[in-house]
Amino acid sequence: MRRTFSTQGNNQHDKRPNRRIRVLATALVAVVVASLGIWLAPAALAVADGQDVPDNRYAFTAFLSMPLITRPDGSTYASGCSGALVAPAWVITAGHCAHDGARNRINGPPRYEIDIMVDSPTRSGHGQNRHAVEVVQSPTHDVALLRLDRPVFGVVPVLLSHSKPKSGDVLRLAGWGSTDAEADLTHRPDRLQTGLVEVDATTETDVLVHGLAPHPTTSACPYDSGAPYFRRAGVVFFLVATEVEGPDCPHDQDETTARIDTIANWITAQILGH
Repeated sequence: MRRTFSTQGNNQHDKRPNRRIRVLATALVAVVVASLGIWLAPAALAVADGQDVPDNRYAFTAFLSMPLITRPDGSTYASGCSGALVAPAWVITAGHCAHDGARNRINGPPRYEIDIMVDSPTRSGHGQNRHAVEVVQSPTHDVALLRLDRPVFGVVPVLLSHSKPKSGDVLRLAGWGSTDAEADLTHRPDRLQTGLVEVDATTETDVLVHGLAPHPTTSACPYDSGAPYFRRAGVVFFLVATEVEGPDCPHDQDETTARIDTIANWITAQILGH
């Protein structure tokens, strides 16, 4: 589940002196983008204040379902995350999505069933279903790689970005999370949601972003953990970051995402080494 933290520690990175100016500017961008016909579906309230993803788009996005997680006291619960296919047999997601039931991240075989679906714009659709058989945690980032029981066929994985994100870069978010800040599985829409964000700043491990379109409050919600932030170059897509944490959605503040270019070589080494 995506952790919903307070804004403490995030807003200090916002270097813009006047948020009203930014909100007005991003609203204007949203109008211009819409007028150019880039958005092909009506707005919907998920990936908070995002939009429906049309059929046959972003097939590499992964819907993760954990139907039975056991806590240390023996009680159980269900959860979910988002992710992306980075190789035919590998999905990337948030490191905190794979734990031991007590929120301690794990490597090796999953401690509970992690069902994964790709190649479908809806949870109720007929995508390609797989199971995670191994977890590999990044030693530096809140990122985990999940090895699948068998490869995915006919879907082009998202490529790894090796370029440092710059302030002002525009990225697309696509996720399977809730429609609001309520961490309730019933609050997730059936269809994959998307929106645009803008990069504010970077650290060695994180990329800080804020909503851009269709609204300044376009933002990740619970169960969007691990969701990809990507850019397009011609006919291919490059993964720039993955969802980590942020204020309760919807919001127009900074969202913390895991930076991919600084671990791209590590990701490749894990995939090629198995």
